[in-house]
Amino acid sequence: MLDHLIRRATVVDGTGGPSYVADVGIRDGRIAVIDRIPGGVKAGGRLGERARTEEDAAGLVLAPGFVDPHTHYDAQLFWDPCASPSMSHGVTTVVGGNCGFTLAPLNPGRPADADYTRRMMSKVEGMSLAALEEGAPWNWSSFGDYLDALEGRVAVNAGFMVGHCALRRYVMGPDAVGGTPDEEQLRRMLGLLHDAMDAGAWGLSTTRSDTHSDGDGRPVASRHARPGELLALARAVGEHEGTQLEAIVAGCLDRFTEEESELLVRMTVAAGRPLNWNVLTIESAAPERVPHQLATSERARAAGGRIVALTMPVLAPMNMSLGSFCALNLIPGWGDVLGLPVPERVARLRDPAVRTALLSAAASPQAAAFHRLTDFGRYVIGDTYTKENDGLTGREVRDIAAERGTDPFATLVEICATDDLRTVLWPTPTDDDPASWELRRRAWDHEDVLLGGSDAGAHLDRMCGAPYTTRFLGDCLRGRALVPLERAVRMLTDEPARLFGLRDRGRIAEGWCADLVLFDPERVDAGPATLVRDLPGDGARLDSRAVGVVSVRVNGVETVRHDVTTGALPGRVLRSGRDTATVGTGGTGWVAREISE
Repeated sequence: MLDHLIRRATVVDGTGGPSYVADVGIRDGRIAVIDRIPGGVKAGGRLGERARTEEDAAGLVLAPGFVDPHTHYDAQLFWDPCASPSMSHGVTTVVGGNCGFTLAPLNPGRPADADYTRRMMSKVEGMSLAALEEGAPWNWSSFGDYLDALEGRVAVNAGFMVGHCALRRYVMGPDAVGGTPDEEQLRRMLGLLHDAMDAGAWGLSTTRSDTHSDGDGRPVASRHARPGELLALARAVGEHEGTQLEAIVAGCLDRFTEEESELLVRMTVAAGRPLNWNVLTIESAAPERVPHQLATSERARAAGGRIVALTMPVLAPMNMSLGSFCALNLIPGWGDVLGLPVPERVARLRDPAVRTALLSAAASPQAAAFHRLTDFGRYVIGDTYTKENDGLTGREVRDIAAERGTDPFATLVEICATDDLRTVLWPTPTDDDPASWELRRRAWDHEDVLLGGSDAGAHLDRMCGAPYTTRFLGDCLRGRALVPLERAVRMLTDEPARLFGLRDRGRIAEGWCADLVLFDPERVDAGPATLVRDLPGDGARLDSRAVGVVSVRVNGVETVRHDVTTGALPGRVLRSGRDTATVGTGGTGWVAREISE
């Protein structure tokens, strides 16, 4: 007997092949039978096998569960096993431990390291410090202990890289920031990495990005690593089955330097494993960026490695505030002003000369991809906090500026200053134009470009990238229609599953895991981002409701029905080797010259 039978669904199986109508039966967490219906929905199902439960899915699309390759759900899963809002938007597998940051391992001899890690995650990934302190048990030492702490208590499948910063902190303590490991320390670091992968870590993640600072404002630990250390760790990754590399360098935001490109190539070649990075920003204002960035992927293939760029297929909603850390702080020169105490910050921002200098910096090449966020006339005013600003919520700054006879940036500053900088701002990026979307469509054709980069679980009150799956499908079906549905589903399912070597996931096929999403093609979409206060410690985050998602199943068990979670926890901690197979890199020929170790 089947556990569940889905009748007359339009199956889009993840392979990119044409859709078909079929009855799909589930047993013991796997797809037991797929019975195609030659005459389509009107012919009716033929499958005679009985099932404990069944449903009629005529007119609905059945797809494999979506795989999000870049999340930071490492902490949130402890208080939110559903990884909301991702699971409601059809995501059944999340990849965590990215950007060099993980909650484990923690040195049991230094209890204060847990506090350092919490403060670092709060600063660098925009997580609520109170939620980190109150929502997770922090009762682990090894990486295996951390994975075990999640086992059996998650609704989604979750796999994790091990973060370079945690390895360094465990071995070197406070010297991890600014220091270089000696031979014995590097040996211990390698041992920790091997132990983590033996326990199921998917590989190593690291960062050298100059935007990543810890809770004390200092460059995070992995930014101090020299190439020799990184290559030694990469070689260790290559000794384990089903592993990967993930790396962030400063050039990910705009353009790789020659040194960065060469280092990434050497790392993937040393490991013999794919390396992915986040995030490829595509915009018509900088058409040369994509070929420049992907030249590193071509270079890697020639050397026998593989480097994959993650890119988002939608513009993720984000808000900002001049009163707290936001993306504008990362523009050279802006952080010096926006980091001041509020009274001094207000005074400086009201100074026309300061505003002129800030706008000049925003227009400079050093602003890189952040210049997309500096068309201040297109900002929409969100929540306001004073009587003087009543009636401005929901309005564009340029319209308010026209009424007042002031320039848009001065207008925005005055609105925010009146609210003591608490005003919520919703930027409208400059890359939402037809030319940029055409560039994206072309980039998606590249063999080393993968959809992803949601950062789900991070920057909780500032951005909402998790719903990219349903928003992309809605755009493909009823919006720009840049790719057909079958290809869109493959880009969200099979392609990330194959990059990470997921066993029996990413497609609808007999014998494969029953990670499934059933949706209405006429309605599937993501609702607007709204601020909710449901984190431990009453913290706020942006949420987005799923539209048109009828059901989500993880390992055959329904976890979502009409955007309401069922409470079931069928998810698994996916461990390298057991749940992932080794993915080759391919290519021969080019060899990188030596970099100073």
